[in-house]
Order: sequence, then C-alpha cells, then structure tokens
Amino acid sequence: MGSEWPKVRLGDCVDSCLGKMLDKEKNRGELFPYLGNKNVRWGSFATNELAQMRFEEHEHERYGLRYGDLVVCEGGEPGRCAIWKDEIPGMKIQKALHRIRAKKNVDNRFLHYWFLTSSRNGTLEPHITGTTIKHLTGKNIAQLEIFLPPLETQKAIAHILGSLDDKIELNRQMNATLEAIAQALFKSWFVDFDPVIDNALAAGNPIPEPLQARAEARKALGDKRKPLPEAIQQQFPSAFEYSDELGWIPEGWRVNKLNSLLDIRYGKDHKNLDDGKIPVYGSGGIMRFAEKHLYEGEAILIPRKGSLNNLVYLNTKFWCVDTIFYGVPQAVELGHYLYLTLKQYDLVAMNVGSAVPSMTTKVLNDLDFLVPTSLTLSSFNESLEEFRKAQNSFSLNNDSLTRLRDTLLPKLLSGQLRIPEAEKRVAEAI
Repeated sequence: MGSEWPKVRLGDCVDSCLGKMLDKEKNRGELFPYLGNKNVRWGSFATNELAQMRFEEHEHERYGLRYGDLVVCEGGEPGRCAIWKDEIPGMKIQKALHRIRAKKNVDNRFLHYWFLTSSRNGTLEPHITGTTIKHLTGKNIAQLEIFLPPLETQKAIAHILGSLDDKIELNRQMNATLEAIAQALFKSWFVDFDPVIDNALAAGNPIPEPLQARAEARKALGDKRKPLPEAIQQQFPSAFEYSDELGWIPEGWRVNKLNSLLDIRYGKDHKNLDDGKIPVYGSGGIMRFAEKHLYEGEAILIPRKGSLNNLVYLNTKFWCVDTIFYGVPQAVELGHYLYLTLKQYDLVAMNVGSAVPSMTTKVLNDLDFLVPTSLTLSSFNESLEEFRKAQNSFSLNNDSLTRLRDTLLPKLLSGQLRIPEAEKRVAEAI
C-alpha cells in the first residue's frame, strides 16, 4: 500500500533547472526554437507555434532537452507537464518552464502522473505562490514530498497509465488527420474559391487580379482537376464582387460580423461539481469529468485566457470553465463552417492581455465573416458528415479512456489499487 512507501523530498530525487530568460537585448549566440508555457499541455506539446531565442554554446546543456525529460510549467497552470520525446532536435526551454531529470531510482513518467494527480487533489496548491499570476518555483519543487514506490512499481504504474494515454494519443492523431481533410475541403471552397473560379473560367467571366494566380493553377491542372458533383457545382456562382470588408468574394455571398452568427457565452467555475461523465474543458483541453453539463448541443470553444488558438468544436454535453468562451451558432448549418473559419484567424495576434494571453467578446464579435448561401453550407456539411461521425467515435472513445485513466490514477499512486487489477481493467478497455 502507499502508506508503506517511503516519503521522499523531490529535490533529493531529481535535478531541476529553470529555463532561460528571454531578453532580446542581452541574448547572444545562435537561434534555436524553445518551448514556452503555452507549448506545454498535460501529457503533450503544441509545437506548431514555436518562437526562437539565441543560445550560446555553453548554454546548450543547461537549457537543452533530452529524451525523457519532464517539462513542468512554472506559471500559468503551475505543475502542468509532459515528457519530452525529442519531437524536435535541439529544443530548449524558456524561463516559464522547469526541466526535471530523474535520478536512478525515479521514473520520470511516474513523476508526470504524480504531478497530474497532485494538481487535481490540491497537493500542489500550498506550494504555489502568487494570486493573480501563480508560480511554482524551483525551490518549492525541491521541497515537494511524495510517496515513492520501488522503481519496478513506478515503471509498472507508468506503463499502465501510459498504455491508456498512448491509445488516447493515437485516437487524437486519427482525429487530426480527419480534421486536416475537412480543412482542405474548407480552404478549397471558401478560401481559394476553387468551385467559383472553375465556374467563372467555364463562363468566360473575368477573374479579379488577387485570384488570377489561383485561376492559372486551376487551368494548369487540366483533366487532373477533380470536378464536384454537378448538383453541388451549380450551387456556386460564376462571378465575383467586391466587398469593403474582405475584398473580392463570390457573387451573392455576404459579409457579417461574428456577433450576428455566433452567440458567445462565458464558461463557469467547475470546482463545486461532483465527478461524473461530462467533459469539463479549459483553454488547454479537457480538465476533468463532472456530473453536470453547462450546455448540450453544437458549440465552439474559444479560449478567453491562455492558449488562444486552441479552438474546439463540440456537438454534445459539456462544461467549460471561466477561462474559455463557448459560442452557439445561430443557425444549424453554421457550426462547422464558423469553427473552420475561426481557425483561419490568428487569435494569438489579437491578444489584449499582458502577462497572460487574453481574448474579449468585443474583439471576437467585431470579426468579419464571409457567409455563403445556406444551400452551399448544407452541401459542405453533408460532405463532412462521414468524417464527423468518425471523429465523434474517436472522441467518445477518448472520453471513456480518459475517465478510466483518471479513475485509476489516484488509486495507483496511493497504492489503493494493485497492479494486476489495473492491468486487467486497461486490457478490457483497449
């Protein structure tokens, strides 16, 4: 049992190092990509928005990452962490992050799960400083006390929980592939205007100068150009018209402010909710599962604080916390379209915060959106229907696996659940 495991001071079990201060005036050396707080999620990294900083030769060892390092957030959501697996060679860390390397009797994967459960049960809270902006300092990390099982048990626990996380990650990657297909179709129809250009070329209508390069590319495809079904192709106009807000747009389509298309609402605090099966979302993704839902139906989650570009499309029961908005489409055919259109915007560039990236309803509501005809939107949704069904299946499976992991997590780390029983339950789920 956990009470039989020795209690140890974390500073005696690991080597910890805070990342490098970003100072463009003082930093010297070569440019390298680095991880900041926004790039670290629970159990994974978002590496699509990496910045660069100068590092000198003697700093590579101090601030560089090795395979298996545990990267822990110092601020933002202190304690949020993930294991680095050399996704990008030469990666460094910025001052908002701690790099933790375990010594020979500690498994970093076990520590990752310890931080995960400790962030949820309040164990970390007394060690976090600050009110408005919270911090988990290196000194306080060293003072953390944990019940540490034998190394073999640590590895077994990490393997059990990791098996679930690996399956969750595989499902996430499948969903990302499906999402990329949907985005490609969206871009062809509503950004590049391929069907409109094809119709305009067939009718001999003029192509606006900003779209001529795309028109030449369509011509060059010749017979390789894949036409849409005739019934869908005819739904697109064969000419363009100029709009003051967005420039050249397909004839007959309109431009609206987002507030006329999406009802943006605030999330609510979740701390008084009992555990259950309803996913609770924060700006970094699912935080936990609760017994109540805040909303049921089609919605777009838009971070209000933190990772501003981390948008989520949902069509189910959910709860979201007060660091994230949820937008309800004002027409049934708008949901997928608005979500994919919002993903075209760089919301990080619209940040109105200073210490913490922030978004406001005023900024969002004032965005200009191109609105195709209802018939075209319906055809778009029908084209995505099978993809969305598959995505929903993967998402539901992930919800189930995540709930199982979160059930096993505190029991395994406290020694309440024996390894064989946990292995049996995971085998049945996977």
